[in-house]
Amino acid sequence: MNTSFERCENTKVEWLSPPELVACLGEFDLDPCSPINAPFVHAKHNFTTLDDGLAKEWFGRVYLNPPYGRGMELWMEKLKFHGNGIALIFARTETKCFFEHIWNDADAILFVKGRIRFYHVSGVQGGTPGAPSVFIAYGKENAKVLKDCGIEGRFLALK
Repeated sequence: MNTSFERCENTKVEWLSPPELVACLGEFDLDPCSPINAPFVHAKHNFTTLDDGLAKEWFGRVYLNPPYGRGMELWMEKLKFHGNGIALIFARTETKCFFEHIWNDADAILFVKGRIRFYHVSGVQGGTPGAPSVFIAYGKENAKVLKDCGIEGRFLALK
């Protein structure tokens, strides 16, 4: 099995957020990036690649662990305009995505201490990725959740 997070050639690999971390963030209404046949879910409603979650209308409080790589900024832009949710992405703070959709638009961020061990769609927890992770909150209520969630790291209010 290929366990690389950043270099995966000619194959589609989905890495799932650890359910124990997402549970710290409360209940979510929608996960627009849920894998097909997920071993666990993070929201009441879930869109898979078959549903094309990016094209669907989002509702309620959203949990977003978008597909990493090319096109990720489209998911972050949609969450930014939706204005109610928490995303988990790599903490690549110098990127165009961070400058266009996070630094000036998110309400808060939580840099996770250490590296998150994501899960593979088989339900097996993998190794650590090649980059640190950050939770991003859109909406004042979600910023408060990040501040109080108990996930070890550094919280920064942006608004």
